[in-house]
Amino acid sequence: MAQVRVVVLAAGKGSRAWPFGELRQKCAVPIAGKPLIAHLAEELLASGAEGLHVVVGHNAPSVRYALRQWSERVRYITQEQPTGTADAALAALEDEDFDLALVVYGDVFVTREDLRAVREAVERGEAEAAALVVPLAGERPQDWICASVGDGVVRGVEGHPRGGTHRLGGVFALRPAHVKHLRENPGIMTAVPVGGMPPREAELAQSLQMMIEDGVAVAAVEARGPCVDIDKPWHILSANRAAIAHLLALHPEERIGRSCTISDSAEISGRLVLGENVHIGRRVVIGGDAIVGENTTISNGAILGGQVVVGRNCRVEDYCKVGAWSSLGEFGIVAHCAEFAGVTFERVYLYHYCEVCGVLGRAVDIGAATVCGTLRFDDGSTVHRVKGRPEIPRVGANASYLGDHSRTGVNAILMPGVKVGCYSCVGPGVILYEDLPSGKLVLAKQQLELRDWGPERYGW
Repeated sequence: MAQVRVVVLAAGKGSRAWPFGELRQKCAVPIAGKPLIAHLAEELLASGAEGLHVVVGHNAPSVRYALRQWSERVRYITQEQPTGTADAALAALEDEDFDLALVVYGDVFVTREDLRAVREAVERGEAEAAALVVPLAGERPQDWICASVGDGVVRGVEGHPRGGTHRLGGVFALRPAHVKHLRENPGIMTAVPVGGMPPREAELAQSLQMMIEDGVAVAAVEARGPCVDIDKPWHILSANRAAIAHLLALHPEERIGRSCTISDSAEISGRLVLGENVHIGRRVVIGGDAIVGENTTISNGAILGGQVVVGRNCRVEDYCKVGAWSSLGEFGIVAHCAEFAGVTFERVYLYHYCEVCGVLGRAVDIGAATVCGTLRFDDGSTVHRVKGRPEIPRVGANASYLGDHSRTGVNAILMPGVKVGCYSCVGPGVILYEDLPSGKLVLAKQQLELRDWGPERYGW
């Protein structure tokens, strides 16, 4: 039986995902209530992997924590300097003591079926290497490393081209003979359009292009399921939706623990997958399918849209509203007419008539009556700057993104698309028009005028 080495790359800085890659490795961002790399580990093990070689570097402890339940099946390799994905893969494959390597980027949500398809394309002898390719489907090729595809093979790879039909999906398979293409990587991507300016990094995609130039057949395996690369903050929303759909597909039947209770007055329109000790109380409305973790209470008129995931030990109550395709992290509280749509990490607190759409990091505290706008007067989409480069997201352009351990005061207003860094605070009454860096407090200055006032003003 062929010896397959499965390598997960989880060492990069993830700076384009700010503020969510600052206090954790980007691949440890929670998606549908669970770290992205934990989803990936489950899919890899379900696809036939016996163990994982995980390359770590930046914020490595968060990766180990996310994978702690599989600690006996994970071997960690440290990449001391973030010199690129080719060098990261080489660190795990240098000894060439395997028959086939499956290399996966740790920040990609992908299904077991597509992981298996990439591996089997090489196992069956169709090619010496294989790559998962994803149709761009309206995405800008300038935002991705793209692949030229024809007759079932990758004909070429180009970084951020001006045109194209497919992007690389972050899943690759290769034989040991082609580890040399990782070793001989020039340390900068040469396959770029005229005028392109690649960073000084050893990209695995460049090694793939070197294989093609040397006549190596690289099979193009087109993704059949979702394949979401979390490169920017808004990709968390896309990955969350894909993960919820996938989790619901894995639970085709309703499952309600014996210790759960559901009020007769609750209105439930979909399928429930409930952990133990879940309580759904009076006047609750759930407008579709829902997955709810253990020890969570949903009560007193709470309204949840369909296709939602609520983590364990949460309280969702008092006529709050949670939008469809949202996920709430564990130990979260949404209550007293708060409205939320999007993704929260663990221990988030939303209370008292606040209204938020977007992504909220760990232990974010949203003050009473905080409003995060999503509709601009011009009905347009907010232009974001990622490391200085302007970009308009296809999804989530007008959402708000608040980093870990940030908070807002009462009556704060965040304009569409604003990002707040980790450990930062938006003071009471502030109208925030621009991104707030990490570790900052912004307060509104109030100018007061004192005048005489009393009964004499009314003719007494």
